[in-house]
Order: sequence, then structure tokens, then C-alpha cells
Amino acid sequence: MKEIFAGGAPPAPAALAAKVRTLAPSMTRSMQRVAEAVAGDPAGCAALTVTGLAELTGTSEATVVRTARLLGYPGYRDLRLALAGLAAQQQSGRAPAVTADIAVDDPIADVVAKLAYDEQQTLADTAAALDTVQLGAAVAALATARRVEVYGVAASGLVAQDLAQKLLRIGHVAHAHSDPHLAVTNAVTLRAKDVAIAITHSGSTGDVIEPLRVAFEHGATTIAITGRPDGLVSQYADHILTTSTARESELRPAAMSSRTSQLLVVDCLFVGVAQRTYETAAPALAASYEALAHRHNPGAGAGSR
Repeated sequence: MKEIFAGGAPPAPAALAAKVRTLAPSMTRSMQRVAEAVAGDPAGCAALTVTGLAELTGTSEATVVRTARLLGYPGYRDLRLALAGLAAQQQSGRAPAVTADIAVDDPIADVVAKLAYDEQQTLADTAAALDTVQLGAAVAALATARRVEVYGVAASGLVAQDLAQKLLRIGHVAHAHSDPHLAVTNAVTLRAKDVAIAITHSGSTGDVIEPLRVAFEHGATTIAITGRPDGLVSQYADHILTTSTARESELRPAAMSSRTSQLLVVDCLFVGVAQRTYETAAPALAASYEALAHRHNPGAGAGSR
């Protein structure tokens, strides 16, 4: 597991819980205990020294420090400050309570409420943890790209199609690929000024990583949208956009929650590109609306004029 502190400003207190949910699956079991403790009781842990937290979690001081660094803090002191800030937010009532998983015998009204809560939390976590510097760099590359190729399979493939279709509607040359063979043969033709985007929640989907690697080696700008920023996909990404997920359960697999956060990132990319290319994007959007208007309102079609 990659264990580095990238530098820069530490995550804001609101992003701490999101970082724990995102990174915990890739941590060692001892680091998970530390992460779960600080996310579950920020006020209590903020009052502990590094030795106290190590004793509470049955780990070592070194493990506590490594966990703090993996979560984005230079050291334990910085993590304690974030915990104190998170505790203050919770005491003010701004932090929502954790809901139970969906049960087989839940009434449909409870299913709606739980899904709505989980998706709201996923979106909030993704927004809190999203690196806006990386996002801005990705938007800049897309806005001036000669071609945009998006790779994704299964649920991520649907998100890839969504992004490609959005970019097409504002006049950009964009295509989505879910067939791994076609994706690789497409990536071979990419060069500088082209952009390749890989969407993979796990960060280890070979059918998505392979074309991104080929695009990277051929000089294209590469972007990864992933829930595992320490995954293999990051080795071939110039820009990494991290997504968050809700708690998984038998009736709510990872594909559902990852799709929600991926679509938020896609929408952020699209709006950012539309802003930067507004003079051409706005007329293109207007033209696409007009071209489709008769399909939504038969009386507005060419035959009625």
C-alpha cells in the first residue's frame, strides 16, 4: 500500500470522515482501527495524545502517525486539530446521524429515506474531499483537447457514456469506450492535446487501466476518476479526482454508491468546461435543445411550421 503525505494544506475537518470512508478499505487492519476510532469519536480522540490513541486502538504510536499522514495530515498534531473542528461541527448539529443499512423487510418508505440519506452523504463526502486544484487542471485540459476518450466498464461505463454525451452537446469530440479491445486500439492513436479519462471505483480495473496506460505512454493527458487514489490507475494518471462511496450492504452494492459520486465529478467537469468555452458551448447547447424540441413537443416539429 502506498503510504505518503502529498503536502499542501491538510483536509478540512468536514472532509475527515469522507477520507476515512474512502481510504479505510486500502489500509492495514491496525490503521483501520485508528481511522475508525477518530471518525467515530472525534471529540474523544481529540483529547488523546498519540500514545493514548495508540493504547485505545491497540496499535502503536507509529501506526497512529502513519494513519494521520495517509489521511492527509503532516502529523498527529494536525489530525487532532481537525478532530477538534469536526467535534465542534457535530456538537452544533451540522453533522448527520448514521442510519442503519437497508433490511430485507424494510417498508418502501424506509428504503427511500435510507437511500436518500446515503446518497446525500456520498455527495457531501465527495464534494468535501475533491481536490479542486486537480479538478481545475482536468477542466483546463478538457477545454482545449483535440479529442476526449473516456474508458469505463459496467456501472462506470454508464458514467463514461454520460460524460461523453455531455461534452458532445457543447461541441467537443468525445467518445466513451466499454469494450476493452476497442479501448486499447483507440488509445494507441492518442497524442499530446488529446485527453483520456479512466473511471474505476476500485482503481484496479484492468480493462480500464490498460487503455489509460497506453494513452499515457503516447503523450495524452490522462485523468482518473476513482474511489482509490492509491490504486494502480493512479500510476498512469496526470490528474486524480477522488470519489467517495456510501456504506455497502447486501442490498446496496458498491456500484450504486460509486455511481452517485462519479456522476457528481462528471457534472463538475462538464460545467467547468462549459464555463471555459462558453462562447461556443452556449450556442451548441441551444442548437441541441432546438434540434430535440420536436421530440418532446410534437407541435413544435418541422412538420407543424
